Amino acid sequence: MVPARSTDFRVSAGIVALAAIALLIGGAFAGLILEGARDLSGAASAFDPYLLRVARFTLWQAILSTLLSVVPALFVARALSRHPSFFGRGLILQLFALPLALPAIVAALGILALYGNAGYFDGLLGGESWPGIYGLSGILVAHVFFNLPLATRLFLEALGTVPANQWRLASQLGMGARPAFRLIEWPALRAALPGIAGLVFMLCITSFTIVLTLGGGPAATTLEVAIYQALRFDFDPARAVTLTLLQIALTFVVVLALMRLGANTVGDANLPVAPRRYLSAGTAETALNAALISLALLFVAGPMAATLAAGLGADLGRLAGEAAVRQATLTSVVLALLSAVLAVALSLSLIMARRALALMRGAGPRTLLEHATDTGAGFVLVVPPIVVGAGWFLLLRTVSDVFAVAPVMVVAVNAVMAMPFAIRAVRPAYDAASERHERLCAQLGISGWSRLILVDWPSLRRPLATAFAFAMALSLGDLGVIALFGSDSVQTLPYLLLARMGSYRTADAAGLALLLGMVCLALVLVADRLGRGERA
Repeated sequence: MVPARSTDFRVSAGIVALAAIALLIGGAFAGLILEGARDLSGAASAFDPYLLRVARFTLWQAILSTLLSVVPALFVARALSRHPSFFGRGLILQLFALPLALPAIVAALGILALYGNAGYFDGLLGGESWPGIYGLSGILVAHVFFNLPLATRLFLEALGTVPANQWRLASQLGMGARPAFRLIEWPALRAALPGIAGLVFMLCITSFTIVLTLGGGPAATTLEVAIYQALRFDFDPARAVTLTLLQIALTFVVVLALMRLGANTVGDANLPVAPRRYLSAGTAETALNAALISLALLFVAGPMAATLAAGLGADLGRLAGEAAVRQATLTSVVLALLSAVLAVALSLSLIMARRALALMRGAGPRTLLEHATDTGAGFVLVVPPIVVGAGWFLLLRTVSDVFAVAPVMVVAVNAVMAMPFAIRAVRPAYDAASERHERLCAQLGISGWSRLILVDWPSLRRPLATAFAFAMALSLGDLGVIALFGSDSVQTLPYLLLARMGSYRTADAAGLALLLGMVCLALVLVADRLGRGERA
């Protein structure tokens, strides 16, 4: 390869992207530090029994959610793996991918419609042993709804890596189901278990919307919800600073552990083609596996079906005619478009800079700048959106109207939070295109915008569209930042949905949830189809 020039346009773009990320994260930390320094005694006094109770509940619900998600997923994934070709298997796997695309507040409404006081299963679960959907039970149900399908797909991917010759040898030896599990399947599952469990734990410990809507009170509050309450309801900045710093510390420990375990921190599971199998399941095992798959399918499909049924039962025509709904829809779409454009631009800048810097160094050691372009986007995983929003809320409240800058904060935070997903979609395609075209572009002197448009664009068009659709879906369904900065003048669909739920207008909330859920699912399905087309 011809080395990239030190003045490469791609390096400059990467530096600008890193500066934007540093400004967003650094501004949040500056707000926290300044507020803490302004009231040291107040921040110190926040270390009280309430803080310890919130931290303990945050860890406890994350541990329980991880166990309830990962352990059943092991058996469901094995059941799917033991039957690689049956009618509806592909549809089940596609259904298991949908919770990743469903906004958390939409799923929460579906769970309420299914298990709530007026839900479809109220008569079955209304005994004294059922504590109700609000509180820890609701949080666990929602987290398992989201994470059991994710863990199942990741475990199934791990089982798909077992070499076919091992199955051939097991068949030749007449190996049964139990020894096959112990000698072939369990080693693959055991190797993937720490990373998958750590990923699910991170998703649960940083959960905000689920706990906000299903927590049900102070007894079931996590650190992120406590930060929101401290700023929007109690307006206790000192306590918010202490809660935020503790949340950052916990998240940092979890992400560090994930990195050591090699976990997939963006939760993507591109399932490989199932290898040919040489062992067939017996009648009893087939019946047991069918029962496991059916139970998992019903558990995942239930809230989505309940959301659809409740939404269709709402007065959708009246909702569509409301000025507040139209304005919230327009605001959501505009902010999501801007956020997706920014996410794709920043991600592509880092990807290009990383490639250019790798070409510059050749066989030499990696520079700090190259390392930053490679891992800079992953740093945002340590700082959840509500933490970034809290820091900027504290920083801006002394210099301007924090609610007036809501659109800017929503666009910036959602864009940066979508970058790990966008980079995963675009980076392989860009690296492959660079391998093909780098020498030719260097010989012809094609660089900058000319190269991007004339040379790289044909290869990047589809993965960029995938990243754009996924980033837009994430932004449309996000409630974390708008929950802090939202107001009557700036409302998104999730914010309006939460407001209707808070005012007990459940029919309106169901209609809005259906609208929001369908749009987000459509975007993610488009992104998935585009991604499959690129891999093909």
